[in-house]
This record gives sequence, C-alpha cells and structure tokens, in this order.
Amino acid sequence: MKKDFTEATPLISDFCNWLKGQKKSPSTIDTYRRELENYQEWLQENDRDIHQLEKIDIQSYIYFLEQQQKSLATIDKKVGSIRTFAKFLEKPELTFGIEVKPVGKKNEIETLSSIECNELLKKVKEGCNLRNIAMVCVLLHTGIRVSELCNLDRSDIDLVHHELTIDKNGEKRVIPLSQETREHLQNYLDSHSSQEAIFISPIGERLTERAVQYILKKYDVNPQKIRHTFCQRLIDNNVDLETVSRLAGHKDINVTKRYVKSQMNKQKVEDVINHTFANDSL
Repeated sequence: MKKDFTEATPLISDFCNWLKGQKKSPSTIDTYRRELENYQEWLQENDRDIHQLEKIDIQSYIYFLEQQQKSLATIDKKVGSIRTFAKFLEKPELTFGIEVKPVGKKNEIETLSSIECNELLKKVKEGCNLRNIAMVCVLLHTGIRVSELCNLDRSDIDLVHHELTIDKNGEKRVIPLSQETREHLQNYLDSHSSQEAIFISPIGERLTERAVQYILKKYDVNPQKIRHTFCQRLIDNNVDLETVSRLAGHKDINVTKRYVKSQMNKQKVEDVINHTFANDSL
C-alpha cells in the first residue's frame, strides 16, 4: 500500500525552513519545494520513501526522467534540488557519482547493434526465466517505455491480431507484435495466473520501474538504450518518421528526427539526385 503523500510534508517543510536560513530567495525555495514534492510522489509510486533515501533511488529517477525525454536543463534543475536536499539531510554522498547523460546529438544516440541485440536475447534466454525473456522481447521489439511496460494488463495484449495497445492519458497507440515476442509472451502468460498485471514479481505483485531497471542491469543494458534501438532500427529499415513517431509515442516528431543520420555519404546523395532528375531535360 502506498504511503500517504502528506507524510513527506513535514520533512519538506523543514527543508524549506533550512533554505530560508541559507538565505535562499522565496522563488528558489518554491522551486525546490515543488521539485521535492514531485520526487516524493514518484518515490511513492515506486514503493520508496524520501525518509529512507538511497543513491539508487536518485539514479533511478534520473533514468526515468531521461526515458520521459526531459531536457538536460530540466534534469539538472531536478537533480540540483535533490542534491541540495541531500546536503540538508547531511548525506551529500547520496549524489556522489550519479550519472546524468548529456542530450545526445543525432549521430550520438546510444543503441544496440544487431549483433548486440542477438547477444542480449541469447543471454536472457540462457537464464530460462520466462518473465525476463518476454519482458526483454517486448521492450526490444515494441520500444515502449518501462513505465508503460509495468502498467501492461492482459487486456492490452491481443495475440490473435498480433497487437499491443498502450493507453496513456486517454491516448491510445497500437504496436504490432513480432512473432518471437508473441511466442515468448504466450509462454510467460501461460505460466502465471494473474488476472490483470502481465509482468509480476515472484509474490504476484506488479513489477515497478525500479525492479525492471535492476533486472536489465544484470544484462548490462538500460531501458533507454533498448528504446533508442527500436526507433533506430526502424529508421534504418526505411520506416517513415511519422510511423516511427506514432509507434514510439513521441509527442514531437523532432524527437524522432534524432534517429536520422545527420551526415549522408556524398556519393549516395549524388546518386539519389541523378536518379531523381534523370528524365528532366532542358
């Protein structure tokens, strides 16, 4: 059961009073309060508590923000608030060594190669864990976010029509399921009796984003890299930007355009131009 959000209020209020003592401006204090309240809400959604903060809770939050495609400036602001909060707790070491990845350029997006994808699937299958096999296949072959994966219900999967439906804030998108993904999903679904949640823990509870991140870490991969791989492979196979954007759930098609290589081979461009205008005459 989630803890009442109001439980964090006294601690955050004490933090704000501490900021006043540090001569911070009212606007800065309001910003820190808002960011801490948002962070506490996220922690509670993932069965964590701001009173028992750990470094992994901060790193996991950063991964979540990156998955939400927040800008580097936004992430820096949120991390800055948490870093100041850690000083207030007299635990500055909580933020030592945390990773905040810079926004990648079009040709710097980190993805898995085809060989790496095969090695990842091979490694997961060697563990013979039906849940993990299905989970990695779904992430790799649909590109959905970890939050969307954790919220999947049996009703969202249509193995007859080979479709997975994501319903986010009332907006639905349908993603085709590959044959391999369907097979592993079927094997996994047949192995447990949960009437609703698809991906569950050994004790039958819905997996949290944090739990999924821990599982993927065992295979030396992170959710963002898998999602990037899905988009990049579609673009590389000449799927149009609008389709990739729709499948990935990008609100802004400019996000999808990052997967288009910024530099093309000069000879290739010349060949395309010659072919396009071959029949033109003066």
